[in-house]
Amino acid sequence: MARYFDVHPDNPQRRAIGQVVDLVRSGGLVAYPTDSCFALGCALGNREGLDRIRTIRHLDDRHHFTLVCRDFAQLGQFAHISNTVFRTIKACTPGSYTFILPATKEVPRRLMHPKKKTVGVRIPDHVTTQALLEELGEPLLSSTLLLPGQDEPMTQGWEIKELLDHVVDAVLDSGDCGTEPTTVIDFSEDEPEIIRRGAGDTSRFE
Repeated sequence: MARYFDVHPDNPQRRAIGQVVDLVRSGGLVAYPTDSCFALGCALGNREGLDRIRTIRHLDDRHHFTLVCRDFAQLGQFAHISNTVFRTIKACTPGSYTFILPATKEVPRRLMHPKKKTVGVRIPDHVTTQALLEELGEPLLSSTLLLPGQDEPMTQGWEIKELLDHVVDAVLDSGDCGTEPTTVIDFSEDEPEIIRRGAGDTSRFE
């Protein structure tokens, strides 16, 4: 049965955040809010957590998982970014964007696209997510909480708790959550390619 943590949207309780991080560090899978919608997240090296996300979402090996990072210093450890791309990404982060970039050697092979050797990265603009990332000290391996057969991601913490009670270890709820997935931009080639239009404005990439 999943533990349910209800925290303040502007000042999330440190004790609750710490308890969620302890679960993540001990191999747990959590549902947590972001600026684009809820996500499933686990520790970077959690192979079982990765498999659990694949099972819950019915994902294949080609799916790009996302490393949700606290800041650019952290993001730069896991993705290669040219000066030009850096300036473009910097202008729209933190925010509701996921960027697909060439992965560094710090990224476990199982998280990369099998052919392109790329990884999805993002820096969210969300108080609770940032508190979680700061306490954890490393990125969260994540995927949008969009279940098979659903057209839209889940946005209500209590509903997630009811539906996924036996397949996740915790639900972190702060009430305020986006309702659209991130906009996904692929920077693995010379020109940016819009993979998914979502909450982030795409005009600068067109």
